[in-house]
Amino acid sequence: MEFDVVIIGGGPSGLSAAIKLKQLASENNVELTVCLVEKGSEIGAHILSGAVLEPRALDELIPNWDEEGAPLNTPVTEDHFVLLSEKSHYKLPTPPQMNNHGNFIISLGNFCRWLAERAENLGVEIYPGFAAAEVLYNETGAVRGIATNDLGVGKDGHPNENYMQGIELIGKQTIFAEGCRGHLTKELFEKFNLREGKDPQTFAIGIKELWDVETEKSKPGTVWHSIGWPLPFDTYGGSFLYHLNGNQVAVGYVVGLDYQNPYLSPFEEFQRFKNHAAVRSVFEGGRRVSYGARALNEGGFQSIPKLTFPGGCLVGCTAGFLNVPKIKGTHTAMKSGMLAAEAIFDTVIQKSPEAKSYESKLQDSWLWKELYKVRNIRPAFSRGLAAGMIYSAFDTFILRGNAPWTFRHHEDHLKLRDAKSSKKIKYPKPDNLISFDKNSSVFLSSTNHEENQPAHLQLIDNETPIKINLQKYDSPEQRYCPAGVYEIVYSKNGAAPYLQINSQNCVHCKTCDIKDPTQNINWVTPEGGGGPNYPNM
Repeated sequence: MEFDVVIIGGGPSGLSAAIKLKQLASENNVELTVCLVEKGSEIGAHILSGAVLEPRALDELIPNWDEEGAPLNTPVTEDHFVLLSEKSHYKLPTPPQMNNHGNFIISLGNFCRWLAERAENLGVEIYPGFAAAEVLYNETGAVRGIATNDLGVGKDGHPNENYMQGIELIGKQTIFAEGCRGHLTKELFEKFNLREGKDPQTFAIGIKELWDVETEKSKPGTVWHSIGWPLPFDTYGGSFLYHLNGNQVAVGYVVGLDYQNPYLSPFEEFQRFKNHAAVRSVFEGGRRVSYGARALNEGGFQSIPKLTFPGGCLVGCTAGFLNVPKIKGTHTAMKSGMLAAEAIFDTVIQKSPEAKSYESKLQDSWLWKELYKVRNIRPAFSRGLAAGMIYSAFDTFILRGNAPWTFRHHEDHLKLRDAKSSKKIKYPKPDNLISFDKNSSVFLSSTNHEENQPAHLQLIDNETPIKINLQKYDSPEQRYCPAGVYEIVYSKNGAAPYLQINSQNCVHCKTCDIKDPTQNINWVTPEGGGGPNYPNM
């Protein structure tokens, strides 16, 4: 199937790019065919974020969004920023980047569903349930589109009775909007050397639950963030509680994946956090209704790769536009998609091979200025919570983001200490009222994969998990995975232990692909439609 533009990913950046392309085509009275593929079973099925939306990019893309029925129903009314100790909590001044006046608490999945409707109304062809599995290149080495994976292929690699061949989607330009740690984007980094001269990307894992709470505890519009306990002071992270309409509260925990202790479990830290005296009372008497997890980019300005290459470009979180101090990436993802659309439109009309104007448009935009000013805040926390907070205040209030230096990032997977030099962490058992285990949590994510399909969690070397990960790090994959995918199995008959991969549980967070200390785990796309099906997340 041939199109002018093919877009990979139905998140805010890909959908914004699709809408902007069609708007430009209409304004210039040009026929432009646009196709978008999404690996989730529907638009929004794999979308997970806090989320508080800054509507700046939306105001530019769809100025009459309120009349169009955008699901922005909970304006922020108050902000709280709190330092937790194990037994107490202390209210801190809210940093200016975290001032949410004029913003909205939303379900990002529902917001993407609404964007998809706007895109389809403009003539964009959207195909959910189709996973982009392969980048296609022409004879000159330029990207010419993608191929979706074959359906109905068994674990043995042979077609079964449900076999359906994948489709080649050919475009004059292809926009990659895969989200954080896109598996095709990793290939593009290597093929076109897009990371040359750039800092490594650094990441975090975000874990989220949605709760129905008692009416008297619901405070729609309230935004609450915390730092400190239960994480040690040398580990970056913190929490959020967002009160939505309808007696619902979104609660989540973010842990930087540059943590050093191999015994740390982000999932268990989240469960401990919910039992803090300042938090537990919100959820007592309530009901947990959904669960999910997703990696997020934290590298910011200095980790943004080269964004264009012959035949395509990168937008949104696959490139890394999250503003970490703001704890927001939707408005920046949307803006990157809109700017890419402008450059791609000119490229298609002029029949040029590469949308080189995208990067110059980006550098002239508010997005570039916004990320530049906060570039040093996240890496400052690599020296600990206290040092990070002191430097952040200095950078924000004294230097105002204009420091004559730029701090560097280092790769997350290189940060783990040996197990022998690390302190074991004993986590409390779940009470099944406020804290829970991984299996019951994954159940709430509605995660499902066709069992008889090739593994989408691939080991480069089958012996490494035991020879290195187990012996040196005590198998941290059992703890950094928030879905119970990885399990060391010890045989009763004295046979050697082995790593069991429960890929059916995978919620597509990509943490294993990022944090594995030997980079031995490669996440590739399973059959389209597999994975989580997040409602209202």
